[in-house]
Amino acid sequence: MIEAITVGLRSVCLLLAAVGCIYSLCAAAVVGRFRSDGKVPLMGYPGVTILKPLAGTAPGLYEDLASFCNQDYHGPVQLLFGVQDSADAAVPVIERLIKEHPGRELELVVHADKGRQNPKVANLIGLEGCIRHEIVILADADIGVASDYLSSTVAALELPNVGAVTCLYRGVARVGVWSELASMGIDYHFLPGVLVGLKLDLATPCFGSTIALRRDVLSSIGGFRSFVDYIADDYAMGEAIRAAGMKVAIPSLILAHSCSEQNVGELLRHELRWARTVRAVSPLGYAGSVVTHPLPFALLTAALGGFGASDLMMIAGAFFCRLVLQRQVDHTLRVSSKRWWFGPVRDLLTFGVYVASYFVKVVSWRGQQYRVRRDGTLTAVGEPKA
Repeated sequence: MIEAITVGLRSVCLLLAAVGCIYSLCAAAVVGRFRSDGKVPLMGYPGVTILKPLAGTAPGLYEDLASFCNQDYHGPVQLLFGVQDSADAAVPVIERLIKEHPGRELELVVHADKGRQNPKVANLIGLEGCIRHEIVILADADIGVASDYLSSTVAALELPNVGAVTCLYRGVARVGVWSELASMGIDYHFLPGVLVGLKLDLATPCFGSTIALRRDVLSSIGGFRSFVDYIADDYAMGEAIRAAGMKVAIPSLILAHSCSEQNVGELLRHELRWARTVRAVSPLGYAGSVVTHPLPFALLTAALGGFGASDLMMIAGAFFCRLVLQRQVDHTLRVSSKRWWFGPVRDLLTFGVYVASYFVKVVSWRGQQYRVRRDGTLTAVGEPKA
């Protein structure tokens, strides 16, 4: 009986490893065809308000925020930086930005819209009343952009039946090995997965890296208050816009997401929250992503089979296919690095997070613990942090 179970498990692992190898090669081909230099012409320069909800500071925060201040855009641009405490560590960074960019419409907004489930959306609610312009762009604090970001985003928003614009992003390591591993998780797993999903019309993303929409569209979907209970507020906003009969456009540019994890605990907490978020919004798609882990399944196949010659060949094949994908990602992103040799460690870590996401019920976010319901909404565990 035990032998039969072992043989069955080995067969399943072998199949998943083989399918994962095929996926990796196909993903490499899709990534290789991606071009980030195609631009939609901009027809005008409407006023834009950029919302930056902040909580604390991290390596690279000044550079990321400054990139939004240095845009090659000829229309009026208002930047609102929101914090929920005047003693927040981000305040000196914002004050420095305001001082170093005289004449720009930069504003620090301190508000007390606390006690809600999603702290980022609570911050956005506090900023909503200060919006002055027709187009609203919200972007996470850890996102850096090129000087043509605004013009490309606004141009995409002007296309027919587009209700919102969102953007792909890659990881940028800010401090040490753990942030490097975090950036590799984004580049080698998240980004290829999204590109393959878009190619097959299986993905309907909307990312916190950027959500640009018109002010009237924001009002029509209920404003930010409609999304305050969701862990995946960005995805929920995208779904609301699609439900209203509009499209979420994705221009051909990739933004930079700063990774500043300084230890294994920070890395695992962050990635488990991400994994539970994806699983909450797309349970079937998340389950299907099991085929993106060929190396762990090749190792399991070998462990169940005694590490014979054919098992070692399967491991080598999985390693090679993943290496092809990783090198293609680096080439497409124009990244010159030697991090690929750390790829197997990253693959095993990603698989561990994937498995753990099915057992973890509580996630940590900005020092507060939350329980994720099946519908993707949040319940704070204990008293919300002040």
